[in-house]
Amino acid sequence: MYDLVVVGAGPYGLSIAAHAAAAGLRLRVLGRPMASWRAHMPDGMLLTSEPWSTDLSDPAGGHTLADYCAARELTAEHGVPLPLDTFAGYGSWFGERAVPQVEEVTVTAVRPDGDGFRVETDTGERIAARTVVLAVGLLPFVNRPWPLLELPPELASHSSDHRDLRRFAGQDVTVIGAGQSALETATLLAEQGARPRLVARADQLRWNAPPPPLERGRLRALRDPHSALGTGWPNRVWSQRPGAVRRLPPATRVRLAENVPGPAGAWWLRERFEPAVPVLLGHRIRAAAPHEDGVRLHLTHTDGGSETVDTQHVVAATGFTPDLGRLRLLHPQVRTTLRTVGGSRAPELSAAFESSWPGLFFAGLLTAPSFGPSMRFVYGAAFTAARLLRGVQRRLGDRRGATTIPRPARDSTPAAH
Repeated sequence: MYDLVVVGAGPYGLSIAAHAAAAGLRLRVLGRPMASWRAHMPDGMLLTSEPWSTDLSDPAGGHTLADYCAARELTAEHGVPLPLDTFAGYGSWFGERAVPQVEEVTVTAVRPDGDGFRVETDTGERIAARTVVLAVGLLPFVNRPWPLLELPPELASHSSDHRDLRRFAGQDVTVIGAGQSALETATLLAEQGARPRLVARADQLRWNAPPPPLERGRLRALRDPHSALGTGWPNRVWSQRPGAVRRLPPATRVRLAENVPGPAGAWWLRERFEPAVPVLLGHRIRAAAPHEDGVRLHLTHTDGGSETVDTQHVVAATGFTPDLGRLRLLHPQVRTTLRTVGGSRAPELSAAFESSWPGLFFAGLLTAPSFGPSMRFVYGAAFTAARLLRGVQRRLGDRRGATTIPRPARDSTPAAH
């Protein structure tokens, strides 16, 4: 029986595995390294986070993005946006050096099994584990506006469905959303020869300012400190003190996870977007239906008016929503019993990222309603990996010293399933 199985090989899964391997745990790591970054984000994308906040984590503090870039004469400088391909390459390089072995298989089921778990893969293997970490990334939690749900994939998609946007060259494409993903997707579509428009509920688009220099006067740095979520004291608190965020009331944590930072475009994108993409602001999709060779969208304006838009394809760049009900690989006996945060569908977690089901840990987006918005970014991987490993070690110690582990009672507000 293995001490730990890590499901997922993105920034969080690889960081957790690096810490677990260094601690000598008997370990399996299952997943395709950096798969969502390599296959589900468009060519030409740039990261909004600063390079200094984009390191994966190992306990020795090595294998940094700066190390990777320096060896390849690549740029990783404050104020210079990092290309997607550079970061994806860095993540794979980190995994090769800090994680003993990553097995490129798909996990099909995680089931309770005695005092541990049975993890099943698409190869037919069944792995016995004392503890499991689900670091499954964003893709299971795609958020699509409900009027688009009945449309076939050739007419409507999510921004995470696309790596190569050249397929839309010459087409009229409507992008839904007002955040960086929507703004950058629309810009890249225009640059690949499509005719995009942006539809957003917001009355105006927000653009972040260029980051101030890292080296500044003490007074200016105190007034407007840097953080992984942007400048300013609120962002610094949310990014630097996720443990303190966890002690806030549940409704406050859920609100922070959903709204901080709010939708905005990167400063370096604005001059590319504005001359290339027409916008319809203050509009919400009321209905959508196939029409001729595309889609007819029925929009409602915030002033009560309505508008109809005919387009060949709709891309929903509407983000991701943490929802345990989407984790179909997790056995219903576990999924429907886990305690959740407030009225959300995210698991309530201990200070060590353990759920109410002993031995089951979570990392990444599903932990944001417990620990705050930094868990939506690569920056949160270091905090997660160190504390989660301590929780795994405590759980392993408990199990070695006890014959049985009590299972949790069904919570009064179970997750959807």
